[in-house]
Amino acid sequence: MVPSILMLRWKRGEGPGITAPAINPLLSAAEPHPSPTLSCDTAPAERPHSSGIHRHNPPPHCLRSVSQPESALFASIWWWYERVLSGTMRKALLLFLLCCLAAAGGEAAGEGAELAVVVDPSWRFPSQRLRDAYVALQTWKQQAIFSDPRNLTADWVGPGVCNYTGIYCAPLPRGVPGAGELAVAGIDLNHGDIAGYLPTELGLLADLALLHLNSNRFCGLVPASFRRLRLLVELDLSNNRLVGAFPAVVLDLPALKFLDLRFNDFEGAIPRELFDRPLDAIFLNHNRLRSPLPDNFGNSPASVIVLADNSFGGCLPASLGNMSATLNEILLINNGLDSCVPPEVGLLREVTVFDVSFNALVGPLPQQVAGMRKVEQLDVAHNRLSGAVPEAICALPRLKNLTISDNYFAGEPPSCARVVPADGDRQNCLPNRPAQRTPQQCAAFYSQPPVDCAAFQCKPFVPVPPLPPPPPPSYPGPLPPVYPMPYASPPPPSHYR
Repeated sequence: MVPSILMLRWKRGEGPGITAPAINPLLSAAEPHPSPTLSCDTAPAERPHSSGIHRHNPPPHCLRSVSQPESALFASIWWWYERVLSGTMRKALLLFLLCCLAAAGGEAAGEGAELAVVVDPSWRFPSQRLRDAYVALQTWKQQAIFSDPRNLTADWVGPGVCNYTGIYCAPLPRGVPGAGELAVAGIDLNHGDIAGYLPTELGLLADLALLHLNSNRFCGLVPASFRRLRLLVELDLSNNRLVGAFPAVVLDLPALKFLDLRFNDFEGAIPRELFDRPLDAIFLNHNRLRSPLPDNFGNSPASVIVLADNSFGGCLPASLGNMSATLNEILLINNGLDSCVPPEVGLLREVTVFDVSFNALVGPLPQQVAGMRKVEQLDVAHNRLSGAVPEAICALPRLKNLTISDNYFAGEPPSCARVVPADGDRQNCLPNRPAQRTPQQCAAFYSQPPVDCAAFQCKPFVPVPPLPPPPPPSYPGPLPPVYPMPYASPPPPSHYR
């Protein structure tokens, strides 16, 4: 499990992207941008013109990295820029081109590129690690940040990096090389609305324990140089414009416990290795991830897993039964899952929130679900489930909200009235209940052959022995404070309620 200080912050809604308790609060912890036409657009038009940093020239090596076909493409875009686009759209397009050019150039330069930041030879840094931190932060500010409307980096001047806004220093703890030396241990620029990209030089910040960058406009790729962040415990890159495949570099971070990548544009499959990592919280919702969930899904020791609004398809893995001792909350909303609900979900004795709504799950709701003795929120709405709701589920002692709407259930015990909200069973085939499907719809559905769950060929459940207790975190010292910026999160979208 994650250190208690992190769990307390999550429970109180003070952590990196966790809101106060609500129905499905974890989905909305990082406020989503409106769906942009461009992946690196500017702030909304109604936002007043800022007096912050505005950079319109990417580093020269970024410009040189553009190929001939790309140049032709940008020339065509430029014609539209000059003759068609409004002023607001011109600004959006310009930032998009700058961000993508610079990010591509930064990756092409590689980790061995010559550092462009000039360090005043008269400055005396307490240690090499603080000098490296200066180079990393100045490279970020001078070359990779195009817009800083809140002026958060305005005081990033001079060698005193520990006094920069959003930068936190602490002595290195015992057991770490250089123990006792002052080092940059945390960066928190949450809700900064900063536009730019993440340069390779951020890998110089090898002593980071916290990196919180949610609710900005960083685009491009997650640098491979992040593999140097061997002490990183929390990584929050949510609500940005990051792209590419799932950033496999996070699999190389031995101390990582909290991973938040939601509200970005990551694509492709989730590496199966992710679920073998000792993470306590995994947030990947609202990306473009595809391919079925791997069969080792249940190997994860995480207490919170939120993967909503992706396009996995395939089976709801039976292996999640192996998470019985650790899993508290799981949200798999709108993932295109199209199998039966495996009876092994009933092994989740510690789960309090279980939400698989807005999928294509079929068959009955297994009687074994009654094994979720601590569940409070159970949502299976907007699927194709059928049969009768087991009475034992409605009798669960801690259940407060059971939502079964938009399925084909044909039976609901009277005891369910205690836990099903007024509109929580609509659009089913329930007799004597309001707002149900038409008799013709129900007759057509139940005239089909019964569902054969074996036909989905989902991997069978294989119990695994419990994991040994995790070692203490690699960063045993107290974590640096989170930047005291107000954290306002919207309620979940109405169709999740």
